[in-house]
Amino acid sequence: MSLAELLVALVTFGLVAAAAFTLLDEGQRAWAFGVARAETQQSARVALARLTGEIRAAGRGGRGFDAVAVAAPDTIMLQQDLDGDGVIAARGERVTWRLAGTILRRDAGGGAQPIVNGVHALALTYFDAAGAPTAAPAEVRSVEIVLVTRPDYTVPGSTVSTVLTTRVRLRNR
Repeated sequence: MSLAELLVALVTFGLVAAAAFTLLDEGQRAWAFGVARAETQQSARVALARLTGEIRAAGRGGRGFDAVAVAAPDTIMLQQDLDGDGVIAARGERVTWRLAGTILRRDAGGGAQPIVNGVHALALTYFDAAGAPTAAPAEVRSVEIVLVTRPDYTVPGSTVSTVLTTRVRLRNR
């Protein structure tokens, strides 16, 4: 074997190795993107399912109180009379959902518990019985929720985010 043949073999091996490592790197990036996408979608679905369920149940137990006590763009306080005593005072009868940094938190009287991490935005829009936007908690009959989630880590070369939107009607008003 001559020196020229050895050099040609080394160059050929180098090209094949570079191509293999490039394919491996691209495969790893695609896998990381898929994992991040699945994580953001799952987080958004969990948060949206819990929040919509509680909005639907707000106002249960009577009409002597407002189903929605606070109707802010990033915070909602829901009320329901669970024990049927006509007073909103027991634990769990007043539930607050709010975004604190990138953590969606739920407070039912025991402190604000984290529900989902990686929430980039939470936008709540309130509507009255006629479907017109309202800022008055007593007039709220439906709520539009826009939830944007992102992974807690960065995926090289891409931005992964999930946007879920839904409109929920209060069943008890």
